[in-house]
Amino acid sequence: MKNTGLSAGMMLAFAAYASFSISDAYSKLLAGRIDPFEVAFFGGVFGLLLIPFVRGKNESYRDLFVVRQPMMWLVRALSTFAATAASVEAFMLLPMPEAFSLIFLMPLFVTILSVVLLREKVSTLGWLSVIVGFIGVLIVLRPGLRALQFGHLCALIAAVANAVGVIAYRMSGQNTPRLSMFSSSLCGPLLGNGALMVAHAGWPQGATIWMFLFGYGFLAALGQLLMMLAATRATASAIALPQYSQMLWAVAFSFYVFHEPLDGWTFVGIAVIIASGLFKWAYPRLSGRMAFLRRQTVAQPL
Repeated sequence: MKNTGLSAGMMLAFAAYASFSISDAYSKLLAGRIDPFEVAFFGGVFGLLLIPFVRGKNESYRDLFVVRQPMMWLVRALSTFAATAASVEAFMLLPMPEAFSLIFLMPLFVTILSVVLLREKVSTLGWLSVIVGFIGVLIVLRPGLRALQFGHLCALIAAVANAVGVIAYRMSGQNTPRLSMFSSSLCGPLLGNGALMVAHAGWPQGATIWMFLFGYGFLAALGQLLMMLAATRATASAIALPQYSQMLWAVAFSFYVFHEPLDGWTFVGIAVIIASGLFKWAYPRLSGRMAFLRRQTVAQPL
């Protein structure tokens, strides 16, 4: 990993999550105008524009068609297809904070799958963080007091599919070309959503719809590129922290773009979700700093 500074990696991660959030807002703007599967398909089409920037220095465009681990490639493609289709539907049907709150269950599913499939050990702090995050989701949704919709199921599917994709990336190892990984994340939406949109698809009409489709697809792919760059400049835990900025984007879009009312409990749940991530990131650093100061104090002569 390049030692170019933690702040550089975190800034790239903030930019990546901003791209993802604006991309999701574009998909929501297309609600009622175009079939969700068609939105996801054209998102993959416009994502092709980022291929030259994804390619590494020593990679060939032929790596797009290299499948070194067919099973993992297929899992990545299927999980990306499911995640894109489900998230587009979720953002079309739900207020953005509600959709994000369920999609933010991804760390919980990643933790469970990493223990079951990768035999990784998760600290008590790690489990506590995801449990508190889950409590925050329950506060936002308040099941039993509010009717759950198809959009909530779609957001949950997106969270599970994204978690499966993360595990598939881990199981692929470090030797898989970036273009090969990127191709799996494009082929899934292109082929899967392309097949499902056939029954209802029509050629998009109007410059506005094309602009929204371009914004959705290009910014989603740009977010993937920025995350790849961030990963070379900071640790995984550091670049995961800015994900919670998506909640701020969601609230802003809900108020100023979609004019969706949010009650006080929604903000309480959002605060709990964000606090769970901040605590997981900050506690090891604070405890390490305190331990260092204690050793310094003991080492000083009286």
